[in-house]
Amino acid sequence: MKQFTGRIIVPVPANAAQDGKVSLRAEALVSRQGFNTLASFQKALMFGDKKAACSDQNNGDLYGKPMAGKALCLPQTIGSTTGGMVLFCAAALEQQPACLLFSKPIDSLAAAGAILAGVWTDHPMPTIDSLGDEFLAAVRTGSFVTVDGSGTVTVE
Repeated sequence: MKQFTGRIIVPVPANAAQDGKVSLRAEALVSRQGFNTLASFQKALMFGDKKAACSDQNNGDLYGKPMAGKALCLPQTIGSTTGGMVLFCAAALEQQPACLLFSKPIDSLAAAGAILAGVWTDHPMPTIDSLGDEFLAAVRTGSFVTVDGSGTVTVE
Protein backbone atom coordinates (compact mmCIF):
# COMPACT_ATOMS: atom_id res chain seq x y z
CA MET A 1 0.00 0.00 0.00
CA LYS A 2 1.14 3.50 -0.79
CA GLN A 3 -0.20 6.78 0.54
CA PHE A 4 -0.34 10.16 -1.15
CA THR A 5 -1.57 13.46 0.26
CA GLY A 6 -3.10 16.14 -1.91
CA ARG A 7 -5.21 19.25 -1.68
CA ILE A 8 -8.88 18.79 -0.85
CA ILE A 9 -11.15 20.48 -3.41
CA VAL A 10 -14.35 18.65 -2.41
CA PRO A 11 -14.17 16.75 0.88
CA VAL A 12 -15.41 13.24 1.53
CA PRO A 13 -18.90 13.76 3.00
CA ALA A 14 -19.18 13.35 6.76
CA ASN A 15 -21.91 10.74 6.28
CA ALA A 16 -19.27 8.47 4.69
CA ALA A 17 -17.85 7.62 8.12
CA GLN A 18 -16.89 4.01 8.83
CA ASP A 19 -15.33 2.87 12.07
CA GLY A 20 -15.28 6.49 13.20
CA LYS A 21 -13.22 7.64 10.20
CA VAL A 22 -14.51 9.64 7.27
CA SER A 23 -13.42 7.79 4.14
CA LEU A 24 -14.48 6.56 0.73
CA ARG A 25 -13.22 3.38 -0.97
CA ALA A 26 -13.64 2.80 -4.70
CA GLU A 27 -12.18 0.88 -7.61
CA ALA A 28 -9.69 2.93 -9.61
CA LEU A 29 -10.09 3.83 -13.26
CA VAL A 30 -6.85 5.39 -14.51
CA SER A 31 -5.99 7.60 -17.45
CA ARG A 32 -2.39 8.65 -17.94
CA GLN A 33 -3.37 11.34 -20.46
CA GLY A 34 -5.46 14.47 -20.17
CA PHE A 35 -9.17 13.80 -19.58
CA ASN A 36 -11.55 15.45 -22.03
CA THR A 37 -14.62 15.77 -19.82
CA LEU A 38 -17.13 16.60 -22.55
CA ALA A 39 -15.96 13.89 -24.97
CA SER A 40 -15.83 11.32 -22.16
CA PHE A 41 -19.33 11.91 -20.75
CA GLN A 42 -21.15 13.10 -23.89
CA LYS A 43 -22.89 9.85 -24.89
CA ALA A 44 -23.72 8.93 -21.29
CA LEU A 45 -25.40 12.29 -20.71
CA MET A 46 -27.19 12.31 -24.05
CA PHE A 47 -28.50 8.75 -23.91
CA GLY A 48 -28.89 8.12 -20.16
CA ASP A 49 -26.14 5.52 -19.77
CA LYS A 50 -26.13 4.98 -15.98
CA LYS A 51 -22.71 3.28 -16.17
CA ALA A 52 -21.33 6.35 -17.95
CA ALA A 53 -19.12 4.42 -20.37
CA CYS A 54 -16.34 6.71 -21.58
CA SER A 55 -17.11 7.89 -25.11
CA ASP A 56 -13.79 9.64 -25.81
CA GLN A 57 -12.30 7.45 -28.53
CA ASN A 58 -9.04 9.41 -28.26
CA ASN A 59 -8.48 8.16 -24.71
CA GLY A 60 -7.33 4.57 -25.08
CA ASP A 61 -7.03 4.16 -21.30
CA LEU A 62 -10.73 4.82 -20.69
CA TYR A 63 -12.67 4.39 -23.93
CA GLY A 64 -15.72 2.17 -23.42
CA LYS A 65 -15.07 1.66 -19.69
CA PRO A 66 -17.76 2.61 -17.15
CA MET A 67 -16.84 5.68 -15.11
CA ALA A 68 -19.84 5.89 -12.75
CA GLY A 69 -18.91 4.92 -9.22
CA LYS A 70 -15.19 4.62 -9.98
CA ALA A 71 -12.28 6.54 -8.51
CA LEU A 72 -11.28 8.46 -11.63
CA CYS A 73 -7.49 8.93 -11.44
CA LEU A 74 -6.15 11.51 -13.88
CA PRO A 75 -3.30 13.90 -14.48
CA GLN A 76 -5.61 16.79 -15.45
CA THR A 77 -8.65 17.68 -17.53
CA ILE A 78 -8.41 19.07 -21.07
CA GLY A 79 -10.77 20.34 -23.71
CA SER A 80 -13.99 22.24 -23.64
CA THR A 81 -14.97 25.07 -21.35
CA THR A 82 -18.13 23.07 -20.64
CA GLY A 83 -16.14 20.60 -18.53
CA GLY A 84 -17.40 21.87 -15.19
CA MET A 85 -21.03 21.79 -16.31
CA VAL A 86 -20.53 18.25 -17.63
CA LEU A 87 -19.29 17.08 -14.21
CA PHE A 88 -22.22 18.80 -12.51
CA CYS A 89 -24.71 17.21 -14.96
CA ALA A 90 -23.18 13.76 -14.46
CA ALA A 91 -23.75 14.13 -10.70
CA ALA A 92 -27.28 15.49 -11.18
CA LEU A 93 -28.08 12.42 -13.32
CA GLU A 94 -26.34 10.04 -10.86
CA GLN A 95 -23.70 9.07 -13.43
CA GLN A 96 -20.73 10.59 -11.60
CA PRO A 97 -17.46 8.97 -10.57
CA ALA A 98 -17.13 8.08 -6.88
CA CYS A 99 -14.30 10.62 -6.69
CA LEU A 100 -11.87 12.58 -8.83
CA LEU A 101 -8.16 12.19 -8.05
CA PHE A 102 -5.68 14.40 -9.92
CA SER A 103 -1.92 14.07 -9.99
CA LYS A 104 -1.59 17.72 -11.06
CA PRO A 105 -3.40 20.86 -9.84
CA ILE A 106 -7.03 20.90 -10.94
CA ASP A 107 -8.19 23.53 -13.42
CA SER A 108 -10.82 26.05 -12.34
CA LEU A 109 -13.56 24.66 -14.61
CA ALA A 110 -13.32 21.08 -13.32
CA ALA A 111 -13.07 22.39 -9.76
CA ALA A 112 -16.23 24.48 -10.25
CA GLY A 113 -18.15 21.47 -11.59
CA ALA A 114 -17.07 19.22 -8.73
CA ILE A 115 -17.83 21.89 -6.11
CA LEU A 116 -21.26 22.71 -7.58
CA ALA A 117 -22.15 19.01 -7.77
CA GLY A 118 -21.54 18.82 -4.03
CA VAL A 119 -23.59 21.93 -3.34
CA TRP A 120 -26.51 21.57 -5.76
CA THR A 121 -26.99 17.79 -5.91
CA ASP A 122 -27.18 14.95 -3.42
CA HIS A 123 -24.25 13.26 -5.16
CA PRO A 124 -20.93 14.85 -4.22
CA MET A 125 -17.70 13.81 -5.94
CA PRO A 126 -14.89 14.07 -3.42
CA THR A 127 -12.03 15.68 -5.32
CA ILE A 128 -8.34 15.75 -4.43
CA ASP A 129 -5.64 17.31 -6.58
CA SER A 130 -1.85 17.74 -6.50
CA LEU A 131 -1.27 14.08 -5.58
CA GLY A 132 1.92 14.03 -7.68
CA ASP A 133 3.23 12.03 -10.59
CA GLU A 134 4.16 9.16 -8.24
CA PHE A 135 0.46 8.72 -7.49
CA LEU A 136 -0.38 8.20 -11.14
CA ALA A 137 2.56 5.80 -11.50
CA ALA A 138 1.41 3.75 -8.49
CA VAL A 139 -2.32 3.40 -9.17
CA ARG A 140 -3.68 0.87 -11.67
CA THR A 141 -7.12 0.38 -13.17
CA GLY A 142 -8.88 -2.22 -11.06
CA SER A 143 -6.94 -1.55 -7.87
CA PHE A 144 -8.76 0.04 -4.96
CA VAL A 145 -8.14 3.44 -3.45
CA THR A 146 -9.32 4.91 -0.18
CA VAL A 147 -9.73 8.66 0.25
CA ASP A 148 -9.89 9.95 3.81
CA GLY A 149 -11.09 13.20 5.29
CA SER A 150 -7.59 14.68 5.45
CA GLY A 151 -6.91 14.40 1.71
CA THR A 152 -4.81 11.26 1.99
CA VAL A 153 -5.29 8.70 -0.77
CA THR A 154 -4.22 5.12 -0.11
CA VAL A 155 -3.57 2.90 -3.13
CA GLU A 156 -4.06 -0.77 -2.26
